[in-house]
This record gives sequence, structure tokens and C-alpha cells, in this order.
Amino acid sequence: MTTAAYQTPLPANAGWLSRAEAWLDHKGKGAWIAAMVLGFVFFWPVGFALLAYMIWSKRMFGKGCTPARTQTPRHTAWAAMKPSGNRAFDAYKADTLRRLEEEQDAFEAFLERLREAKDKTEFDQFMEDRDRRAAEMAKSAEEA
Repeated sequence: MTTAAYQTPLPANAGWLSRAEAWLDHKGKGAWIAAMVLGFVFFWPVGFALLAYMIWSKRMFGKGCTPARTQTPRHTAWAAMKPSGNRAFDAYKADTLRRLEEEQDAFEAFLERLREAKDKTEFDQFMEDRDRRAAEMAKSAEEA
């Protein structure tokens, strides 16, 4: 499975280093330590670089590297859908969740329209600039 199945999705342009970091974060502190030890065994500068990064990013001593199993949205989504036993509260919760999903869909549609408008504006500006340059080139060719 990919790391996107375990935690928040990475950007489409995320490189192999970002994906490796996300994978190690998902596996937990033990995976970081194992990677560091293997780095020292095979090529010591890699192990040293991993150690420095772990200390700098607080993965070694802080809580910056907890397994994603405790942080995944799936767990919170499951907890949100689990009935509480109180029918009135469950109905309120279902209505609120439905309303929030509708608002999220509307907001995503708004963002898509905004991106399309921006793209169209940029494209129109490009076409105007291109036409202006072509007219200037034609004018300078006539003068020469």
C-alpha cells in the first residue's frame, strides 16, 4: 500500500524523499532508528545525516514521530459514525455531518470555479501578449 492510504495525502509533486519520510513516519520511531542504523552500516554519512535530521526535527526525543495508526482520519471517521445510543443526538450528529459534507462540496466547487477563472484570466493575458508581440514583430518587419 502507499503512504497515502495511511495518512494525509502528499502533494502530487512530492518527491521520493517526502514519500520516504512519510513512510518512516507511518512506521514509527523504530523505523527511523532502523534506517539510521542501516545508514551507519552501509555508508556512515547517510546514518549521520539521518541522526542529525532526527534530532533537528525532534523525531528522536519528541513526539514528532508517532505511528500514523493513532492519527489516521479513518479512526476519527469511524468514531464519528459510531452510534452513541441516544437517538436524538445521533440524528443531530448525522444531520450536522451531512450539512458539513454539503458545505465542503460547495466550497470545493467554489475553489474549482476560482481556479478555472484564474486559469482563463492567465490564458487570456498570454494570448493578448502573444498577439501584441506578433503585431510588434510584423510592424518592425515592415519598417525594415
